[in-house]
Amino acid sequence: MATSKSWAQDVITCDLCDKAAQQFCNSCQVCLCETCVKKHRDEFKSLMHEIVPFLERKIQVMFPECREHSGQRCEVNCKNCNTPVCVKCIGLGPHKGHDVEELTETHENKVRKIKSETEEIKANFIPKYLRENHKIGNTLSETKSKIEDLGKETKKLRKLWHQEVDNIFDKIDSLSLCLGEVNLNALQGYHNKIRKLISEINNTVQLNEKLINSNNLFEVDKYQSKLKEYQDFPEHVDLKFPFLDSGIDKGKELSIEIRGFRATLKHMSQPSLSTDVSRLTTIIGKLMDIVTVIATIPITYSGLLGVVCVGEAGAWIYGDYKNITRIDMHGTVKDKFTTTCANGPNGISVTRGRELVYSDYNRRTVNIIRDGKSQTLITTPEGWTPERLCCTRSGDILVHVCGHQGNNKLIRYEGKNIKQEISKEGQGNPIFKGGFYSLFMTENNNGDVCVSDLNANTVVVVDKTGKSGSDMTVSQPEKKLYLVLQV
Repeated sequence: MATSKSWAQDVITCDLCDKAAQQFCNSCQVCLCETCVKKHRDEFKSLMHEIVPFLERKIQVMFPECREHSGQRCEVNCKNCNTPVCVKCIGLGPHKGHDVEELTETHENKVRKIKSETEEIKANFIPKYLRENHKIGNTLSETKSKIEDLGKETKKLRKLWHQEVDNIFDKIDSLSLCLGEVNLNALQGYHNKIRKLISEINNTVQLNEKLINSNNLFEVDKYQSKLKEYQDFPEHVDLKFPFLDSGIDKGKELSIEIRGFRATLKHMSQPSLSTDVSRLTTIIGKLMDIVTVIATIPITYSGLLGVVCVGEAGAWIYGDYKNITRIDMHGTVKDKFTTTCANGPNGISVTRGRELVYSDYNRRTVNIIRDGKSQTLITTPEGWTPERLCCTRSGDILVHVCGHQGNNKLIRYEGKNIKQEISKEGQGNPIFKGGFYSLFMTENNNGDVCVSDLNANTVVVVDKTGKSGSDMTVSQPEKKLYLVLQV
């Protein structure tokens, strides 16, 4: 069928040029202007052309020219060869005797088939492919989200594992330093003894040389031999350097050990990203046999109630009524702060920024020292008085608060706001026994809170959520402070 080009509304142009169409060839189904009629006839002069005014045009099937007989149009379709042919092809030509049908009927059959297939595509295939396209889009979105979550979880676990490994090697470094200090102190002591003996021997030689040339009978007569004393050479120091043992078992296990401390990193056969750093296990041996007094620090306090370290070579201490004092390893006073507590502070701690905090029992406050002045940081709830403190690595402050009836609980503060209360276990029973002894608490590397409950003679451990994990009964009848340390 002819196609038309329109440059303005209701204006049909010639298919051979841009002029308005005035004629129409029903045989070829093309629009023509007066000028192009002859051109069209000349181009297809072997064919018959039915040229009519444009308004008298007939929209009909256009019969193609026969390939075998020039000037003849195909009118039938050869079913044997499935190709359009003219009447000459059927009567005398190569398609003589073949089964044929009208070309218009063939056209109608194919149009019906195209229409049927189009309807089937629209009714069945397009919705099916649209659903699959939507499904794939959702799957792509979900997959991208899972990949992002996987990356975030991997990054989180990487940080946790690295932190745990760093903690292990920090402990190893600390233990190595401690053992090294033992050897150095022993060597230094031995060195001092040898130098002292050398000095004494030189003095003896000088005195003996004076006696040799002396005429004083009385002085010579007092002479006593020291050969035997010097013959007993001081016993050599037995140095015990720690042996660091490490090994990798075909990439499945990494272990390291030094004098009772052992850490193992195990590779699991079916790793899962839902795991935590519990795969990284540290096995602590008996270290009590190598505990050594590094330093004894003298203080002028008549009673020492608490110590909190500041860095590696200093500490805040209290117990001298209202004073809190910072000393170095030699006991030298570096700083002092006098509180306004009626009976002195009940507990002290140091924040991550090394700021001193203390509790005031009578005012129910936890105060922080900034620029040499005390500022109220926390006020405990009505009916609860603050006791001991512990600043966590996350920046929170754990406060033991005691009620008027002797009931005890821990409150975790984030700034001035209560973040968590630790008082009851899953069954609703109190975690801490009632009484008026203070709870001493510390936080381990896993974020668990270890509490020395003097009222129950137990050490209680609760996890980050405040759930009680285990307790350790202390059999001693007397009340003591048990400090829980994670080695």
